[in-house]
Amino acid sequence: MNYTLEEKYNLIKEMVKEETSKNPITILKKLMHKDFINIHGPEHHFLDGAAFLVACKNAEGKIDIDDCLDELAKRTMNMPGAMCGLWGVCGSSCSLGASLAIMNRTSPLSDNDYYRDNMEYTSSVINKMSKIGGPRCCKRNAFLSIIAAAEFVKNKYNIDLEINEVKCEFSPLNVQCIKERCPFYNK
Repeated sequence: MNYTLEEKYNLIKEMVKEETSKNPITILKKLMHKDFINIHGPEHHFLDGAAFLVACKNAEGKIDIDDCLDELAKRTMNMPGAMCGLWGVCGSSCSLGASLAIMNRTSPLSDNDYYRDNMEYTSSVINKMSKIGGPRCCKRNAFLSIIAAAEFVKNKYNIDLEINEVKCEFSPLNVQCIKERCPFYNK
């Protein structure tokens, strides 16, 4: 079945809110296996941040998840696919940066540590991605973004998310898989 991006977002929103895990990778992978999530695609721009926000809510409980997911959907809906190659910035890192901005209630006019923190996070994860190189992989970049975000919120805000060793089970579906160059490649 073909889904519009809006339909995918709605399905992600419904399913992710049912999750009780504090592990954003577990939440992410569960949804990545759904038939409406492509191996690569702009649905990751919402999915990645949504999995992170729900894990933060489950770990800390201070997040109004409905409002946060609605705002994340608004912010990511217009992000085009292939941003990594065409704009030089990964949509997953933007999704997690937007998630942090939503959690911290920062805006373009914010003059506080949160504004700086959001930029610190996104630049650090883009730097990690740049060291691996291409071609694109929405799964690899989602794992990198979420692991970096989990470490970041632990160090900055004492939000303790669960992260296990990540092994990718999507390599056989990705004809551009970089195999051993990927830190998550499962031989």
